[in-house]
Amino acid sequence: MALTATMHHFEVALSDVDRSVYETLDLRVAQHPSETTRWLLTRTLAYCLSYEEGIAFSKGGLSSTDEPPISVRDGTGRLVWWIDIGAPSAERLHKAAKAAKVAVYTHDPAQLRRQTAGQTIYKADAIDVWPIDPAFLDALAAKVDRRTRLELTRTDGALYVTVGGAALETSLARASIMTD
Repeated sequence: MALTATMHHFEVALSDVDRSVYETLDLRVAQHPSETTRWLLTRTLAYCLSYEEGIAFSKGGLSSTDEPPISVRDGTGRLVWWIDIGAPSAERLHKAAKAAKVAVYTHDPAQLRRQTAGQTIYKADAIDVWPIDPAFLDALAAKVDRRTRLELTRTDGALYVTVGGAALETSLARASIMTD
């Protein structure tokens, strides 16, 4: 019998001071049986930190090669932002960068760089790489349940998350896919 996804309900008070985005988000995020909690949280944080009108999680699931885990589409349905998680291949990033603006949220930027080193990637210097500290994700994972309220604040290159009365903090600064 196939395992089914676990649904997580996140209520997020988002204060993205760096982008002037202030929203209350009510997210239902499916965790695939093969998906780690660290990956689920990276995907959820990527959604929140990239939030704008037209954002959506992939309908094709995590294994889709033709669409990103998170995308932003304009009012006509045209893809304007491809948001990936982890360490996508150089070929995938090349294809994505030809189609839209690209961002990658990762807890292992070194793996991403190794995987893409020496490869041709369209507009590689324009790809936003957002490293998220694995220790931060693990601390957050210890506080998350299937139903979780988060207060998420990004300001001056720092990310603050309050969950279950605990305050967590990490740096959040854009990096390049090209160098450390």
